[in-house]
Amino acid sequence: MTLTCFKAYDVRGQLDTEITENIVYRIGRAFGQLTNAKRIAIGGDARATSESLKQAAIKGLLDAGVDAIDIGMTGTEEVYFAAFHLDVEGGIEITASHNPIDYNGMKFVGKGATPIVGEDLQKIHDLAESQKFIETSKSGALSKQSILIDYVNHLLGYINLDGITPLKLVVNAGNGAAGHVIDAIEEIFNKQGVPIEFIKIHHAPDPTFPNGIPNPILPENQVATSEAIKKHNAHMGIAWDGDFDRCFLFDEKGTFVDGYYVVGLLAAAFLKKSPGEKIIHDPRLVWNTIEITEQHGGKAIQAKTGHAFLKQRMRDENAMYGGEMSAHHYFRDFAYCDSGMIPWLLVTELMCQTKLPLSKLVSSRIEAFPCSGERNFKVRDAQGAIDAVCAYFKEQEDQPMIDATDGTSMSFSQWRFNIRSSNTEPLLRVNVETRGDKELVVKKTNLIASIIQKHE
Repeated sequence: MTLTCFKAYDVRGQLDTEITENIVYRIGRAFGQLTNAKRIAIGGDARATSESLKQAAIKGLLDAGVDAIDIGMTGTEEVYFAAFHLDVEGGIEITASHNPIDYNGMKFVGKGATPIVGEDLQKIHDLAESQKFIETSKSGALSKQSILIDYVNHLLGYINLDGITPLKLVVNAGNGAAGHVIDAIEEIFNKQGVPIEFIKIHHAPDPTFPNGIPNPILPENQVATSEAIKKHNAHMGIAWDGDFDRCFLFDEKGTFVDGYYVVGLLAAAFLKKSPGEKIIHDPRLVWNTIEITEQHGGKAIQAKTGHAFLKQRMRDENAMYGGEMSAHHYFRDFAYCDSGMIPWLLVTELMCQTKLPLSKLVSSRIEAFPCSGERNFKVRDAQGAIDAVCAYFKEQEDQPMIDATDGTSMSFSQWRFNIRSSNTEPLLRVNVETRGDKELVVKKTNLIASIIQKHE
């Protein structure tokens, strides 16, 4: 049986066809055998099938002779934390993140929460597909352990709780897995007198997703958070995807803040505490991040888009922080992994330190470097479309600076663009930014779109 659920970075697929308990069992057993692990931590998100699929993966681990530590219903970053906090050789999260309701999947990390991608992921695929498993003389043992308190205490170590001033925050878990972490943080805040009030919407895990799949990047999914901010006169809103490895911020006016500008905010927050550190960013939108990093005495370094590439570059450079405009934020002290909880805590602290609302913290940066937001196109010939766009601007514009770190970036004196094929979907992605010219953003984005549409 051909396994079609393996993607570039993880396992994802449609239930009953690409993802079944048998397939997940085989993948779990292959993971256990190939890692030669003694112990693996495993968790699962709030989807209806996550618990049964987790048990199938656990059975695979046990049959591979690996002890499994079930850490319960978790977001992906809780498995990351377990992988570097517990005495284990890796971790598995059962999740389909923001995919449709009839999907599920698996994410993997090795010892110390190192990414398992590329050749290592291919080996798991090949063994799970062939089922050439080694019979073990002794099955592994299953135990259960909560890491929630240790994990939350780690999160709160990124900020100074004594410096937090009264704030009201709207938190939207999207009926995914994030709610229990907010509840645990709230309990600590209450005990220590931290003056933050949480306005909780869509808070309880619900596998039917009555308010839509938790994917806050979709405009229709942003309305509830925005309206709650206005209704409660909140200072900020935070919304998460299903496994909360990404968070999305809204200012006090209910306006969605593009992830690009959040990268700049977090770079500034870290560099104020530790000047001279390295900041890793992706190539899609860069000018704002570079300028902020240099203004605060840091060094901006570009890496290819995608968590495996960002994490590896961060390890290579020993960078303190890395950010992607897609709302993935990576932290050295979090084993170079991405977290959807650390970013909003840091922005909260920044608002308290500066006594400025979020809208004021980002408004000057949005004016300085307006951007298109990521535009996606379905095309028959992605490379042909990329070549056509690049050829046009090489002919029409004077001596562009060209960078091929990820797709093609072309920079001119007053504007730049990045065009690339998606790593995870059959799409062509385009981002445009300018030096302070909103009209030019629209003009150039529309021009690029018109060229691409000839290849649809």
